[in-house]
Amino acid sequence: MNSKSLDYEKMPGHWLLASLGKKVLRPGGLEMTRHMLGSLNVNERDVVVEFAPGLGVTAQMTLRHNPGEYIGIEQDEAAASSVRQYLWGERRSCIVASAEHTGLPDGSASIIYGEAMLTMQAPVQKQRIISEAKRLLRPGGKYAIHEMCLFPDDLDAKKKEGIQKDLSQSIRVNARPLTVSEWKQLLEEHGFRITNVKTAPMHLLRPRRMIQDEGLGGVLRIVSNVIRNPRARKRVLGMRRQFLKHGRYLQAVTLTAEIPE
Repeated sequence: MNSKSLDYEKMPGHWLLASLGKKVLRPGGLEMTRHMLGSLNVNERDVVVEFAPGLGVTAQMTLRHNPGEYIGIEQDEAAASSVRQYLWGERRSCIVASAEHTGLPDGSASIIYGEAMLTMQAPVQKQRIISEAKRLLRPGGKYAIHEMCLFPDDLDAKKKEGIQKDLSQSIRVNARPLTVSEWKQLLEEHGFRITNVKTAPMHLLRPRRMIQDEGLGGVLRIVSNVIRNPRARKRVLGMRRQFLKHGRYLQAVTLTAEIPE
């Protein structure tokens, strides 16, 4: 894509970073994604649905476990076409639908997961997406999320509002992270039983995390792209400034829950 055609001022932060070469866009990095997948224990008997697979890093990790079927859900054909480029073998697909209304049959999945997507949804959309996950899962099915969270659980309401406002302005998405207890409550209200919770620092743009996620060569390419693009650089530095400003209150969290049999 021609960088001159991109609107770096308005584009969502995750796509901005992707345009600069960043491949891992999850708040807790690859370590948290690996933990999430470990808690799901994907095997050849599973029908796996992934909400918003994006660049496909997690999808490719999942496919190495050879699930019986994998279905990605993307909102538009361009995104779905991109996903299909890294799908291989039978019973591997990506359909154009929303995570709120997938069109898949009731009880058709044994595992569902989504990363860095619920944070960006308004409360009503969060509710609808989790309701859809519950509808799709068969008894005993598992649902996992990997999201940004606020810390501690008793964080002052005005502080929460200020953090959400700063993040939304910086990443150009209406970010609404919740505390760990609020994420748990949201899932439990829909009948899920929490089976695993793990938190980690939200160090998405810190050097050590970037090297862990992208490798040294990947980081050098990203830095080179940032240096050569002043418009993108301004946005990246602005996002990093907000992450540092609120760092003591921001974490990554992954929760795994199941539908009781």
